[in-house]
Amino acid sequence: MSFTLRPLAPADFEQVRPMLLDMGFVDDEAALAARFTEFYTRPDWGLLGAFETEMLLGYAAMQDYGPHLRSGNRHRTAKLHDLYTAPQARRCGVGRTLMQAAEAWARARGLRYLFWYANLREATPAYVGMGYTAGEEVQEGYRSFEIDFGDANTRSPAPERHC
Repeated sequence: MSFTLRPLAPADFEQVRPMLLDMGFVDDEAALAARFTEFYTRPDWGLLGAFETEMLLGYAAMQDYGPHLRSGNRHRTAKLHDLYTAPQARRCGVGRTLMQAAEAWARARGLRYLFWYANLREATPAYVGMGYTAGEEVQEGYRSFEIDFGDANTRSPAPERHC
């Protein structure tokens, strides 16, 4: 399967809409189009699509949380909110390519961490199959994942507290 990646645009909404709805947790379907257009223009969000010609095969949505209050940009973090691959395009490299693009997006912004949550049924096995390691804790049917782009040898641990 041959496909290309590009930022999503408002004109892509009709193809993204069913994917957003399939992901669940849409609280106001009527407001979804306006929210999509707003998020498209926000500099702290990245919305990427994988396309075969003009057909959307999947998308990724990431948010840069900005500088930390205490550490500034040193521990700057982003969350991968969504990674979705259309059922007919699964197991064809679309999800893996979108994940690589999400990592590249985070690195290009100078971020230290990229994290996300994955449901236990479909998503966790897919991420593990891509080579990511799930966190040990399970909350409400989700596992957590995190990529640390920093050099582990330069991390300074939190100071010990003595009570």
